[in-house]
Amino acid sequence: MSEDADVDSQRGDGRQAMVVTLKEVAERAGVSRSAVSRTFTDGASVSAKTRAKVEQAAHELGYAPNALASSLTTGRTKLIGLIANNFHNPLILEVFDLFTRGLQDRGLRPLLVNLSDATDPAASLRMLRQYSVDGVIVASSTLPSSFAQAFRTAGLPVVHAFGRCSVAPDVHVVGIDNVAAGRMAAEALIQRTYTRVGFLGGPQTASSTQDRAAGFLGALVDHPAIAVSASYASAYTFDAGRAEMQRLLREPPADAYFCGDDLLAVGALSAIQDAGLTVPGDIGLIGLNDMEMSRWQNIGLATIRQPVADIIDAAIELVVATIEAPGRPPEIRLFPCRVIERSTLRPLPVKTA
Repeated sequence: MSEDADVDSQRGDGRQAMVVTLKEVAERAGVSRSAVSRTFTDGASVSAKTRAKVEQAAHELGYAPNALASSLTTGRTKLIGLIANNFHNPLILEVFDLFTRGLQDRGLRPLLVNLSDATDPAASLRMLRQYSVDGVIVASSTLPSSFAQAFRTAGLPVVHAFGRCSVAPDVHVVGIDNVAAGRMAAEALIQRTYTRVGFLGGPQTASSTQDRAAGFLGALVDHPAIAVSASYASAYTFDAGRAEMQRLLREPPADAYFCGDDLLAVGALSAIQDAGLTVPGDIGLIGLNDMEMSRWQNIGLATIRQPVADIIDAAIELVVATIEAPGRPPEIRLFPCRVIERSTLRPLPVKTA
């Protein structure tokens, strides 16, 4: 393959499409074609003076390197597979926005994979191999660690964002300690002197649900005066949260619920209000994530903030580092959460002197 073919491009100035060749750029800059090729090849050696001349000539000609053609010589496509499996949750829009901008800012391109309800990585692995992605980011709090492990076994650098932490991880994991988040929610309800509390989680099979429930219920073991219950919605969705709360309201409900996800909590809030009850007057609610909807004035959901932007930035940093050093051992990066006070919980008791 010729050098010209490696980095030829089309004019990007709005004129009739014409191929601008590497040779034209070289002639305009007064340098060799190999100098132009090196200028647009990551990591290649080229002097600052030559680079400036080439970039100026490229700008004048409306030239940009052909990324797909360049990948044939560099062996890198700069494509990062981004896999998600819950498109019913508005939080995923924030996740995609941050991921795509973060990748693009680093000169990388996202390849989105909609996993829907599938849990077998085989189909995703086949597709990502067809596109020769450089790395994979699995963005899911419900998929098991074995899902991401399948990509590592296949030789692809992979990071599991929002994944389950463990003492000896098989793949890179970036996220929060869901057990600690559950304890944090329990403490928030204990401090407000609720005497009947409940956990309203997502699917019982989801690792995030299991860990958040373990932290919440475990923190209440030492408080025998508080009645505790646990229930589970069929999915991390508004409709599932609403349906589960409607079921709970047919029995004597708890005084407050920790909903294992903000969208579940908003669904529960809708069901409570439709039943003619008030929040937090009759029932208190606290969620987890602090998605944008939770901050809306008509919702005002108390929640536990998951630092989504920090998690995504770390996931991108880690997958890039693993692409550069494929033998890098798996590591876990956890970020702290904090309670966000809003109107769906009763106020903290006033301390007397």
